[in-house]
Amino acid sequence: MEHGALSYVETIGDDVPYGELTSFPRAVMATEDEVVVFSWITYADRAARDDIMAKVMADERLKAFMTDTPFDGKRMIFGGFEAFLEL
Repeated sequence: MEHGALSYVETIGDDVPYGELTSFPRAVMATEDEVVVFSWITYADRAARDDIMAKVMADERLKAFMTDTPFDGKRMIFGGFEAFLEL
């Protein structure tokens, strides 16, 4: 958030069933002994996101963390979404 994100949420699955057709566990090929983690970051807009992500990717702390992660980064899913409804 120090680079400008509005909020950051990190959650750990506690009711994430393995679906018959699709599901979070299927999407990342989670095994029985793994838990799905779902996170999101909010930004003011896409331009802010792009600027902030460039700063994050250049941050030496991230580079150090990515050399010894506690998860399989190859199974991470990334995407950008635009809100169409907020209550």
